[in-house]
Amino acid sequence: MIRTYPKLFLALLLLPFAARAGDPGFNGRWHLDTGHSTALDGWSAMDLVITAGGTGVSLRHDMTWRSTHVSAVDAIDTAQPVEIGDFFRIDQRHMAVYALPKAAAHVRAAWLDGGRTLRVEAEVPLEVSQGVRTMRIYDEYRLLEGDTVLELIELHSTRERPLVYYFNKATP
Repeated sequence: MIRTYPKLFLALLLLPFAARAGDPGFNGRWHLDTGHSTALDGWSAMDLVITAGGTGVSLRHDMTWRSTHVSAVDAIDTAQPVEIGDFFRIDQRHMAVYALPKAAAHVRAAWLDGGRTLRVEAEVPLEVSQGVRTMRIYDEYRLLEGDTVLELIELHSTRERPLVYYFNKATP
């Protein structure tokens, strides 16, 4: 069988690794630690609600500024790339950069470090004063300190320095 179907054999051998789920410690509500994080510029508070199951991961951003509340969800898949019509960016409120109407972000995700890190890569089409551009975003969500702290490192192709956010797990 190995000689006849080498690609099938290899795919079946690697399937358990490709479909590996993330650490269950990711699931739940996380409150932003504003004292240790990059400034939110335009927001006063942020919660991140993560729901991971199988290869799907839902990242819900609950943002607050005074009496304004915004909730946005990026539903990703670690088994295959997805297209997201209104990909949420934490810093989008104060940039003169707008989501391109009728265009979708191309998003890939994978579990790293035995499921302790979620890598998300997005190519987001945007409208800027100079025309249409694509912003590349690279995120790493890392579980730290006994699953009570979540670190989000975000790199943008348009910034020189990473954005770093720390979240504390909310108690149920």
